[in-house]
Amino acid sequence: QVQLVESGGGLVQPGGSLRLSCAASGSIFSINVMGWYRQAPGKQRELVATIPSSGNTNYADSVKGRFTISRDDAKNTVYLQMNKLKPEDTALYYCVADIAVFGRGVSQNYWGQGTQVTVSS
Repeated sequence: QVQLVESGGGLVQPGGSLRLSCAASGSIFSINVMGWYRQAPGKQRELVATIPSSGNTNYADSVKGRFTISRDDAKNTVYLQMNKLKPEDTALYYCVADIAVFGRGVSQNYWGQGTQVTVSS
């Protein structure tokens, strides 16, 4: 069993920065792709960024150049550094990770509970 716990959300002014963290715990054998999604009220869920075990990153066009995804495999943690935040970045952010657990060779997706990011003056 695996649990992902997110932290770092909050209220920030436009142009500000936040750093989100998502730590996975449990009987983790390996973590493959990790990523961040966001969903604003009345809008469709959006994939923000992904980072596979290779370290190659992918970003939505809307955040490219402003957000940075990274991971610390020793801590089973994925981060999202968000800079130059805009009001349109306001959303519930949650992480997802493709994880294989001990005793099973097939990985599956696990989701965090979400953390709220509000960008407002």
